[in-house]
Amino acid sequence: MTFEQLDLPITGLRPPPEPTRIPRTRRVFVNRNLKMSGIDWVGFDMDYTLAIYNQAEMDKLSIQATVKKLATRGYPPDVIQNIQYPIDFPIRGLLIDKRFGHILKMDRFKVVQQGYHGLRELSKDEIRALYQSKKIRPTTARYHWIDTLYALSEATMYTGIVDAFESRGLQLDFARLFTDIRECIDEAHRDGTILDTLNGNLPGYVDRDPNLAQTLHKLRSAGKKLFLLTNSRWLYTEQMMHYLLGGAMPEYPSFRHYFDVIIVASQKPAFFQERRPMMQRSGDELIPATLPLERGTIYEGGNLHDFEKALGVTGDRVLYVGDHIYGDILRSKKESAWRTAMIIQEMEAEVNAHEACRQEHEKSGLLEERREELEDQLRYYQQRFKDLTRKLEDDPATQVVEAPALSILVPPPVLRMNGASQNELERTRVKRAVERIRGQLRTLDAETGKLEREIARRFHPYWGSLLKEAHETSSFGDQVEEYACLYTSKVSNLLAYSPLQYYRSPRDLLPHEL
Repeated sequence: MTFEQLDLPITGLRPPPEPTRIPRTRRVFVNRNLKMSGIDWVGFDMDYTLAIYNQAEMDKLSIQATVKKLATRGYPPDVIQNIQYPIDFPIRGLLIDKRFGHILKMDRFKVVQQGYHGLRELSKDEIRALYQSKKIRPTTARYHWIDTLYALSEATMYTGIVDAFESRGLQLDFARLFTDIRECIDEAHRDGTILDTLNGNLPGYVDRDPNLAQTLHKLRSAGKKLFLLTNSRWLYTEQMMHYLLGGAMPEYPSFRHYFDVIIVASQKPAFFQERRPMMQRSGDELIPATLPLERGTIYEGGNLHDFEKALGVTGDRVLYVGDHIYGDILRSKKESAWRTAMIIQEMEAEVNAHEACRQEHEKSGLLEERREELEDQLRYYQQRFKDLTRKLEDDPATQVVEAPALSILVPPPVLRMNGASQNELERTRVKRAVERIRGQLRTLDAETGKLEREIARRFHPYWGSLLKEAHETSSFGDQVEEYACLYTSKVSNLLAYSPLQYYRSPRDLLPHEL
């Protein structure tokens, strides 16, 4: 079994920024103003937040483990074990249509704009017939969101198997396939197939950020209290956090000393929605948690209401940092007043791609301005053509000659100049102007379409930008904008900012203000 990982093309970057400016790839981006001086507690998820995984290696590991389990369910080993699984294919924010085996990308209005069946791109006519001619309901059982980095391997396997089976003319139940993939991946996690390999080689799968410990220390030094809230079990959490923070700073004998509260097996998003009891570990046993919560004690489960009560803090004085748009960001925002910061591992590549095609974006803006000018001209000449036509029809000096199958507008000879009236000559000139402008618009549309495809390929060879869909925000980008107060590529980016920083969002402009 072979794999390929394509590098994102990021040629043509701008010169390095001034030394006083934080590089854009390391900046914290702001959707909603946030004063860190008003934050008392800062909480962190672990997986894909504090622990940044090597995504390509994690995908390969998940696929290798899952293929073996699919073979036991009747999938032909000679096919699924020799597929070149396209790990460069999926991004977050995609929607799987289990009825037709399609993978889709939606804009902020939940309208499907792109789609693939296997590695075959769906035509505009196919997309319109299936998804745009009527309202679809992406939250029903027919569809499944790919909204985490953890789930990318599911989309990769689904795409690869659909493509391989169809190319061989093999029958496939698309819904059953996706269910089998999900169940096999979950089984591979439960039985240790994935975790044992991961634990045996953490440096091969997880990037140990040298600035993470200093970032947490800086927040603590400013009087912030920190908590860890993760869905991972204690044994895995202990091993991972020791790898990330163990021995990083002499002031902290162990990773436990960085955090005032540690909660594992929290079962987010249920943590934010249900009233499950909080337990604490006593040796290898779990007993009901006692208050106050103690530093160094390991807690499990719990719920938002009891947690806030135990901390003695109101929700708007808590900042929670996570990567899961639903489990960490959306649910915490909907069920509480917690402020949110989202870790988007893909942001460095996203920013680099944006910088690489800055000239293309500027050219696209000029083309948009030119389109507006041409459309204004077209409206003017179309109205002028209608006015002249109406004037000719209403002119009493003209006469209508009736024929059995034809009506002809004929000006009297006394008003004719070289065979046509002034109004007729003007109308002919206006008609030619309309045709010329329409031709210019067609040329401009073709040029704009080509430019948009070039820009999209700078971001991702199949889907374009993670956060945008053509000129609109993507469905995923819309969720980030609505539910994440801040977003950045990794936790240690906070190190460049004051722990009392006032994060200000850019001015939000409506179309009439542009």
